[in-house]
Amino acid sequence: MKRVLLTGMSGTGKSSVIHALSARGFKAVDTDDGWCEPSPDGRQRWREDAIGRLLDTEDADVLFVAGCEENQAQFHPRFDLIILLSAPVEALTKRPASRTTNSFGRAPGELARILDDLQAVEPLLRKAATHEIRTTMPLADVVAEVLHLAGA
Repeated sequence: MKRVLLTGMSGTGKSSVIHALSARGFKAVDTDDGWCEPSPDGRQRWREDAIGRLLDTEDADVLFVAGCEENQAQFHPRFDLIILLSAPVEALTKRPASRTTNSFGRAPGELARILDDLQAVEPLLRKAATHEIRTTMPLADVVAEVLHLAGA
């Protein structure tokens, strides 16, 4: 089974891409949907036991996992591909306001955190990534590129 991590800053379209992959019949997991637990600093982290079991499962040709949490790096060696989804700062500041499935980015201070993470975290993700896709193109094109890179 090929394991593909879709990662990136808040607002880059991880959830949209993972839901589109699921709609096409692929095994696709958004780690924001029950795969995380709160951390003492108010952020969240992957539930390591659950993610470990997910990555151990061999029930599909390809597994797509979307998420961006501090402790994901320990799982990077278990992924065949790490695709960084990225977008310009203008898009990252506008997208949270139009989300329907995730309210992060609307509360005071959350937009500042997104911008801080863009400077501090995205460069680390870029170093770990095997590929990068800019999500300024239509969703269908982003999904097609993900599928192409995954050989699916």
